[in-house]
Amino acid sequence: MTFPNRCARAWEAMPWVLQGTAAPHDNEWLAQHLAQCEACRTEFEQQSRLRLALSLPAEVGLDPNAGLDRLMARLDQPEPVAQPARASPWLSRALVAAVLVQAIGIGILGAKLWSEHPAPVYRTLSQDAAPAVQGSIHVVPDAGMKLADWDALLRGLDLQVVDGPNDVGAYTVVAIRGSAQDTLKRLRATQGIRLAEPADRRP
Repeated sequence: MTFPNRCARAWEAMPWVLQGTAAPHDNEWLAQHLAQCEACRTEFEQQSRLRLALSLPAEVGLDPNAGLDRLMARLDQPEPVAQPARASPWLSRALVAAVLVQAIGIGILGAKLWSEHPAPVYRTLSQDAAPAVQGSIHVVPDAGMKLADWDALLRGLDLQVVDGPNDVGAYTVVAIRGSAQDTLKRLRATQGIRLAEPADRRP
């Protein structure tokens, strides 16, 4: 059998020579050709290293079941709980001191506000009525009286509301100017006022 290309014949003979199954004359011919052809010599060396690597025993045996068992064992293990970082003693003392200073400041501010703005005194309907201011008058306006008319009445008669409305709709007013008797007469003569009585009487 003849080969038109000597390199092609060499490449075809290389696997047989490397496996030790080539005829003696093929071994001799390839050795002579490799001594003269650098490209084929490089290829033969590469195939030799590859064959040697394939012939070496594997360092780690392939066992799919063993690998799967190791993976499942890792999945079944509980995840480690990260321990919270412990604050330094100096930082803890500083935080406690800051909280104490803030609490003291809030207490002082609250006491100051309480002294400047005391809480109003609230009364329930079941409690006794507060003592009436001297000269005060109980006034019951009509239910249909508008707020603007009520305000105009208070300004026109120089009245100031000091209490009310109570459970029957009565306001307690005092006269800024003039006597309580004159104010009482004027209220009774005003249209829209249902009742006007001295505060010492129950409306």
